[in-house]
Amino acid sequence: MKSYSAKPAEVDKKWLVIDGTGLIVGRLASIIAMRLRGKHKPTFTPHVDCGDNVIVVNADKVVFTGRKLQQKVYNYHTGFIGGIKYRYAKTIMEGRFPERIVEKAVERMLPRGPLGRKQLGNLRVYKGAEHPHTAQNPQAVDVAAMNRKNVRSA
Repeated sequence: MKSYSAKPAEVDKKWLVIDGTGLIVGRLASIIAMRLRGKHKPTFTPHVDCGDNVIVVNADKVVFTGRKLQQKVYNYHTGFIGGIKYRYAKTIMEGRFPERIVEKAVERMLPRGPLGRKQLGNLRVYKGAEHPHTAQNPQAVDVAAMNRKNVRSA
């Protein structure tokens, strides 16, 4: 029996919408990364973009566990000598673009390279409850109901 290898023309891409209210960042990001890669499908092929398009709303309402909100550090480099800089998760969540927390978490769970960048392009993250993709008729995915640990209990 031969192994099945999906071709880009045969891939059936769906649109999914996930509400990030109260969800834990890492668990949410791992579910999103799995959906973007297409690993939840039986026709998964590693070298083909066979994942779904994912829309995340209310990204400013995601939560961290423990003291990660105060202690987690996001490093970046300016490109100049000695130009390493950092920001804490709390300052990013209180800033203009809190959706970047979810984007970075998902980006770091996808493979590096051209295919990973293409799959990351299928992710749309919005800090509010509104999104401009209603014409695609996205299906709602209830991540909180998948596992009780996906929602922070406090």
